[in-house]
Amino acid sequence: MKYHRLFSSKDIWPIDVICLRIGAPFESSLVLSVSIDEESKQDVWIGWEKNKRDKFGPRCINLQNDLDPLRIADSSADLNLKLMKWRLVPDLDLDIIKSQKCLLLGAGTLGCSVARNLVAWGVRHVTFVDNGRVSFSNPVRQSLFSYGDCDLGAGGKMKAEAAALALKAILPTINSTGVTLEIPMPGHYSATIENAVKLHDLIEEHDVVFLLTDSRESRWLPTVICSVLQKLAITTALGYDTYLVMRHGQAEGANQKLGCYFCNDVTAPGNSMEDRTLDQQCTVTRPGVSNVASALAVELLVSVLQHRQKGVATSTEETVLGILPHSIRGFISHFTHILPSTVSFSQCIACSPIVEKSYSENKTEFLDNVFKSTKYLEDLTGLTELFKATDSLEMLELNDEDDYDEDDEENLESMEDLGEV
Repeated sequence: MKYHRLFSSKDIWPIDVICLRIGAPFESSLVLSVSIDEESKQDVWIGWEKNKRDKFGPRCINLQNDLDPLRIADSSADLNLKLMKWRLVPDLDLDIIKSQKCLLLGAGTLGCSVARNLVAWGVRHVTFVDNGRVSFSNPVRQSLFSYGDCDLGAGGKMKAEAAALALKAILPTINSTGVTLEIPMPGHYSATIENAVKLHDLIEEHDVVFLLTDSRESRWLPTVICSVLQKLAITTALGYDTYLVMRHGQAEGANQKLGCYFCNDVTAPGNSMEDRTLDQQCTVTRPGVSNVASALAVELLVSVLQHRQKGVATSTEETVLGILPHSIRGFISHFTHILPSTVSFSQCIACSPIVEKSYSENKTEFLDNVFKSTKYLEDLTGLTELFKATDSLEMLELNDEDDYDEDDEENLESMEDLGEV
């Protein structure tokens, strides 16, 4: 209007302006009569302003963070965490949590729950590893699956891929991928070196590994690889009304590390699925146990990340979020849990120096021997000799008890002869 006022004849003023409302009845439109008062001879013009380089130019504003729905969703997802840091825990390091690359071995009940909790804590890189398909019994217990993932004809979607897609549907900005892979296991003749190499590469690419599988032997190789590569590993295992959450120890120099999942065992893992009926192959557990255990596993990870030593920290240390237990054993029937802590076992079948050395020096030959026979691990770590020594001690104890009983009987007969009994 100002431009028109300067360069047009004064005879045309005032100007009629039609305010046409498209799509509305004609009578709803308006006609306004507009006029501009006489201006001073020196008009003030607004144009380019100086930028940071002290030169005239346009000023640009990036409104993507305020208008892009994906950006808004991503920033809003962390609102609870930012409020937590602002109001309750000022020293909480959210950046280190967000930067973690998490590998979830198992995309079942535990895998789904752990993934949801990781995303809630701000983790933006999650990889699922599983070789199963979604069945009709899964969606009610496994929160990342729905009825649409089950297909009786095709056998259902692959769990790892379906879980990754579901996580992206929850938060589109997350880096979530699914890898269909069978984890090689001791005593399983079908195990292949190629899968072992793929698993090694996956663990090497990530910062944290969650062992969430449903058998003991499937946790062995990931434990070995994490021990060799010094990766933080967290195991979660379920019983009917019990659960175990454990962080595997990491070594630093000559300091003795905490034990791994296999340090309290004196036998090598075998094929626990062989000669089992279908009902025996399924994990039977109270529905709430998996949610409790998975939540504790993620909370344990977050607490460990707040410590300056990370996974090397002992079980007596504390952080801004509280204590750092080595393991948590829960009992739902009593609604209690205990916090046992153990150091690594020098003859452990997974994290002992001899196992780490054998895996590092000749991976193919070592794994081939383990896949053929689990007794190889017992011979390698010296557990076989330990069993023999234990049997010898039991025989000696038995002989001592026999001698003791014979002496007692002779003494008793002597006492009877003397009339003392």
